[in-house]
Amino acid sequence: MAELGFDEATEVQQAVVPAALEGGDLRVTAETGSGKTLAYLLPALQRILTSKPDRNAGALAVILVPTRELARQVLKNCRDLMTKTQLSAQAITGGADFKYQKALLRKNPEVIIATPGRLLEHCEKGSADLASLQTLILDEADRMLDMGFREEVLDVAKYCGDKRQVILLSATLKHKGLAVVTRELLNKPQTIAINEIRAPHSSIHHQRILADSQEHKDKLLVALMQKGGFTRALVFANKRVTAERLAGLLSHNDLRCGSLHGDLSTEERKHVLTQYRDSKIDIISASDVAARGLDVKDIDLVVNYDLPRSGDDYLHRTGRTGRAGADGLAVSLVAANEWNLMISIQRYLKTEFEKRALPGLKAKYSGPKKTKSSGKASGSKKKTKKPAAKAKSRARNQKAKGKPSNKQLSNDGFAPLMKKKKSDD
Repeated sequence: MAELGFDEATEVQQAVVPAALEGGDLRVTAETGSGKTLAYLLPALQRILTSKPDRNAGALAVILVPTRELARQVLKNCRDLMTKTQLSAQAITGGADFKYQKALLRKNPEVIIATPGRLLEHCEKGSADLASLQTLILDEADRMLDMGFREEVLDVAKYCGDKRQVILLSATLKHKGLAVVTRELLNKPQTIAINEIRAPHSSIHHQRILADSQEHKDKLLVALMQKGGFTRALVFANKRVTAERLAGLLSHNDLRCGSLHGDLSTEERKHVLTQYRDSKIDIISASDVAARGLDVKDIDLVVNYDLPRSGDDYLHRTGRTGRAGADGLAVSLVAANEWNLMISIQRYLKTEFEKRALPGLKAKYSGPKKTKSSGKASGSKKKTKKPAAKAKSRARNQKAKGKPSNKQLSNDGFAPLMKKKKSDD
C-alpha cells in the first residue's frame, strides 16, 4: 500500500473496509472515482491471506463486472495489490479464446474478475470451481442488470459456496432489479451510502452549449477540441456508428483521436486504451461502453455530443473526469429536440448547467419560446375535431336494408302492385 502511494483512505474506503472485514453482506453506493475498487479488493485479499486456504481450493474471490474494460481495470488494480504475495488473479471475459481461459483456470487463480455470461459458461462446463468461494463481489450491479445479466448473475451464484460473503456495489440502490438480486443473494445486508445518490460530482464543472443541427454540433465539437486546454478528453455518443464517425471527423481535423465501442474486438479495444494511456492519442470518441470502468488518469474533459438517456447515465459518463479529487469539465451539446431531456437530467441531479457559447458558432436556437414551470418546452397542442356521432339504427331497419319501403314507393304508375289483405269475412 505504501509503495502504491495509498496513504490516506477515501470516505467510501473508511466505511466499507472495516465493515467488509467483519464478514457480513454489504450493499454499497458511492459516486464514481471515489475509490470503490480498492474498498472491496483490500478486505477480499486480506481474507484470503489470513485464512491460508488449500492451494487447490479453486477461486476464493469472484468479482463480476459488466464490461471487459472494467474487468481489465480491476485486474490491474488487483495485481498491483498482490505484488508482494503468492496470490494470482485472472480476467475471464467474453471475446477471448475459451480454451485459453480454460487453461488459465486450471492454474487455480485465487481471484477471478469476470463478466457474468462467460464465467457462467465455464461453470457449466466444469472449468471454473467456485465451491470454496469466500467473497462474491457484484461491481456496477445496476449496469449489469441494465445489460440483461440478472439471470447469469443469479446462476453463477448457484455455483458458489454457501458461506460466501456478498458485496454489491451500485451507483443507485433504487434500481428496480436490485431488490430481486438482494433478496436472492444477500443475507441481512448492511447498507453503506456515501454522498447523495443523485448528486453530481463535486469536482466537476457542468456546462451546456446549444446547437442548431448535427452539422452545427460537428463544428462545435471540432472547435472545442482544437481550443485545447485539456490533457485527455472523452466524447460520448449514443450510437456506435456516431462514435466511429466522430473519431473520423476529429482525425480529419488533425486531432489525435480513437474510437471505443461494442463492435470492436477485445484486442482492438485494448489497443485504443493503451494508446490513450500512453498519450499517443488525446481523445476517445466512445459509446456508453466507456461510461463505466474506464479509469484513466488526467481525463479532464468529457463532451456529451448526444445527451445521455438518463441522469444516472450522465453521472457515469461525466464521472470519467474529476476523479480522485482532481477537477474536471463536462460539456453537453444540446439541440432543440434534447431540451426537455436536458431539463430532466438537471432536475434529477438537482443542478443547473452553466450556459456557454463558442465565438463565431453561437446557435440561432436559444431555447423554447414557451416553457412550463418545470423548464420544459410547452408545445401548442392542436385541437382535434371529434368525429360526428353516428345515428343509431334499429336492428329491424338493418334487416330490411335494400328493400323498398312504403315511403319509397312512387305514384307514377310504375310501382309494383300491392297485394290486397285478405279480409276475415
